[in-house]
Amino acid sequence: MTKKSTKITIALLVALILIASVLFVFLFNTGIQITATDSQVYIGDRVQLRCFNTRLITAGNEIESYNLNITSGKDIATIDGDILTATAEGTITVTATNGKHSDSIEIEIKNPDTINDPYTNVDKEEFYENYQPATSSADAYFRTQHGLMSGDISEQDQEPTIAKNQPKQGALFVRNTSVLYSMDGDTYYVFDSNGNIVNKVYRYGAYVTLEEVAAYLMAFGDVPPNYATGKYSSPVLSEWGIYLRLNHTEFSGNTEKYPYEPVLPDISGCGGDLQYYEIDIGTTGTDCDPNFIAKPYNDGKNITRGAARIVYTRYDENGDGMTDVNEKYLFYTYNHYNDFQEYLNYQYGWGEMFGNVTGGGELSSKVNYNPTDYVQTARANFNDSNVTLVYIPTASNFNVFA
Repeated sequence: MTKKSTKITIALLVALILIASVLFVFLFNTGIQITATDSQVYIGDRVQLRCFNTRLITAGNEIESYNLNITSGKDIATIDGDILTATAEGTITVTATNGKHSDSIEIEIKNPDTINDPYTNVDKEEFYENYQPATSSADAYFRTQHGLMSGDISEQDQEPTIAKNQPKQGALFVRNTSVLYSMDGDTYYVFDSNGNIVNKVYRYGAYVTLEEVAAYLMAFGDVPPNYATGKYSSPVLSEWGIYLRLNHTEFSGNTEKYPYEPVLPDISGCGGDLQYYEIDIGTTGTDCDPNFIAKPYNDGKNITRGAARIVYTRYDENGDGMTDVNEKYLFYTYNHYNDFQEYLNYQYGWGEMFGNVTGGGELSSKVNYNPTDYVQTARANFNDSNVTLVYIPTASNFNVFA
């Protein structure tokens, strides 16, 4: 081998080593990226902070061990775990560190008292053409003053959408016990099955979707403002138009009169202490019962109530409104009280179906009925690192949210 070829070989080896070193750093060195559920919030709001591994081969993987510190604006916010609470107006910087690596993010905190009503002269048609959900409890409040929606307004399928992976403990689905409100109690934060904040509902906001109405009822113990108490009302005469919903009335649960209905937990109609109420959920139609025509719930002129309902606990044994989320029950039925699924207090979290058709009974029959019992659930705080949850893929015959 000549001296020239030897030099070329050495140069190639050096180049290969350098390339390998760069690739090693690029692929295996752990970087960190901090994210926040909101970059602009109001005093009293909460923000969830999460950190991700930025290396290529595990992009998107959440880092479990890191430190969070407010490096600028320490007097206007606090951090507890991964939840930041905004306490005063200003801009803060939050820094996350993991070993030698760090990343920072800025969050602007605004004063809700400085917000003016932006909907005084709004054109409703234009508002809905460019529709975006409400961004704060103050925004939701002003919208409601003008009969404007705050939540998702997409059409609803009769079957609930189920989370792709639902946590279980043993054979039981797990109901989330983690509860988070804003400081003033007017914002309720909705978690997913992994304990991440994925949505918010506001006390003064108007809602129509199954997910948001369920969360609203659990949070505030009453219906959104676009719901009417009675079973009969005209959309034409209502400021809510096609978003008007009906039927906030007591649900007896009388299984002597309706033997095909399953007995709900501790329901007063069957000797229990809890008084349940029901409301309509405006799906696009019900095709599982020939007695209920599959057509739009509210076409702007008439309401066809269909067979979809939420049934929830409103009053305790003393007749007092129930305020503790973890003492409440909420169920969804889309075949007119024959079968129910429990809301598990997280986005797309619905329990195992139970009831008459599930048990092999004939739909709404007072002769050939066989309602199965309420299916018990386990309870756990999705944000407690000491809790072990097993995630089970959802059966493919449900609407599945990936």
